[in-house]
Amino acid sequence: MPEYVNWLRHASPYINAHRDCTFVVMLPGDGVDHPNFGNIVHDLVLLHSLGVRLVLVHGSRPQIEARLAARGLTPHYHHGLRITDAATLECVIDAVGQLRIAIEARLSMDMASSPMQGSRLRVASGNLVTARPIGVLEGVDYHHTGEVRRVDRKGINRLLDERSIVLLSPLGYSPTGEIFNLACEDVATRAAIDLGADKLLLFGADLGLLDENGKLVRELRPQQVPAHLQRLGGNYQAELLDAAAEACRGGVGRSHIVSYAEDGALLTELFTRDGGGTLVAQEQFERVREAAIEDVGGLLDLISPLEEQGILVRRSREVLEREIEQFSVVEREGMIIACAALYQIADSDAGELACLAVNPEYRHGKRGDELLERIETRARAQGLKTLFVLTTRTAHWFRERGFVPSSVERLPSARASLYNYQRNSKIFEKTL
Repeated sequence: MPEYVNWLRHASPYINAHRDCTFVVMLPGDGVDHPNFGNIVHDLVLLHSLGVRLVLVHGSRPQIEARLAARGLTPHYHHGLRITDAATLECVIDAVGQLRIAIEARLSMDMASSPMQGSRLRVASGNLVTARPIGVLEGVDYHHTGEVRRVDRKGINRLLDERSIVLLSPLGYSPTGEIFNLACEDVATRAAIDLGADKLLLFGADLGLLDENGKLVRELRPQQVPAHLQRLGGNYQAELLDAAAEACRGGVGRSHIVSYAEDGALLTELFTRDGGGTLVAQEQFERVREAAIEDVGGLLDLISPLEEQGILVRRSREVLEREIEQFSVVEREGMIIACAALYQIADSDAGELACLAVNPEYRHGKRGDELLERIETRARAQGLKTLFVLTTRTAHWFRERGFVPSSVERLPSARASLYNYQRNSKIFEKTL
């Protein structure tokens, strides 16, 4: 029970922040076929019950492949795009139509065991996407394969205002009545951009973007994406990553890549500080900055446990408020997870690095090094030549970063007179 209460308390800021936001969610056909699909539907209904405006875009690739195989037809691709001739288009229409009905039915079926029990959930779809043909590229005629020309922004927003979940299929229509087969990633990206969505959520088979060692990459800027695309080649991870970056460049605040195979991946990504997938965002998810008076409460939360252990010297709220301009902090999703302070020592060209602290959950991400670099940069800007630090527990950490043992006699007199012999801190210095 305490774990549940703790999770709910940590999730509550996100619950409040997501209310009335527009999320575009892309679920490929493989995700619809996966055993975890029922849990994903449940989570989408939960988001809807919390006031999130949902647009769900579904794919249909494996379902189309199955229908082509059943009819003895061979699929054809060029540059990763399906060539949709007349016979293939019949399979596309069949697959997409059945999928759309199945998804609507699943959303309705899960109502009894969802937070919306007793309420009526509406799912709306229709001719909300206008498309145009890709045409002939490099001598290859794509026939009925198209690309998004326009998304009916007003129509979708009207449905969202009426508290409907909007379901978009990978089909588009031309003003002349033609039907085009579309990539669900293209539909989702354009819908997110045209609607000015707060988030684009892309489901894939993996936890998110994996690096060359198979480790999850938790956060990226759009400008970092091309290097990963080159490494990935043309696989599906690359398609998702490209879509996420395009959405961000088009004005979408944040794009997320999560796993359709992992139960609760969507909720973990949306309602925990570290998430569970890969975030692509224009703004920094985590940043080092100078502290402001509004950070005093967060600083107290961070350093109080260390003060109680005797690792840091006690500082009252009043002292922190008075000295707040001395502090630099690492902020992550509105939470202060690390801090350090720089005090210029009177009548000298030396400064003291003090109160370097990192939240225990974030001690393996080089945040201490980031803060040390920030403090050294600030010290040089103030014309300081030497940086002192007094520590009882982290002597080796400072020595590994260029600090050398020093003594009380080496401290400027203004600081030496305040040395606490009972605390018996070790003294180190570094020439800037």
